[in-house]
Amino acid sequence: QVQLVESGGGLVQPGGSLRLSCAASGSIFSINNMGWFRQAQGKERELVAVISSGGSPTYRDSVKGRFTVSRDNAKNTVYLQMNSLKPEDTAVYYCYAGGVRISPILGPNTYWGQGTEVTVSS
Repeated sequence: QVQLVESGGGLVQPGGSLRLSCAASGSIFSINNMGWFRQAQGKERELVAVISSGGSPTYRDSVKGRFTVSRDNAKNTVYLQMNSLKPEDTAVYYCYAGGVRISPILGPNTYWGQGTEVTVSS
């Protein structure tokens, strides 16, 4: 069993910053991709940022230059540094881990965190 535990969400004013963390725990052999999705009220879940095991990041256009995704493979942890936050960033942010293997024999699976709420408002 693999669990993703997120932290760092909260209420912040426009222009402010937050740093999200997500730690994967369990009998983990390897993780290919880790990242963040978000879902605003009444909208579909969308990719925010993802980073490969080799450290190559991908961002959606609306967060480029403001958000930075990073990971610590030794800790099985992914981070999302969010700067210059805007009201449209308000959403529940979900940690994502793809290509997760708990054994070199068993195939990979995808896991999701429980979500952490980010509200950008004055």
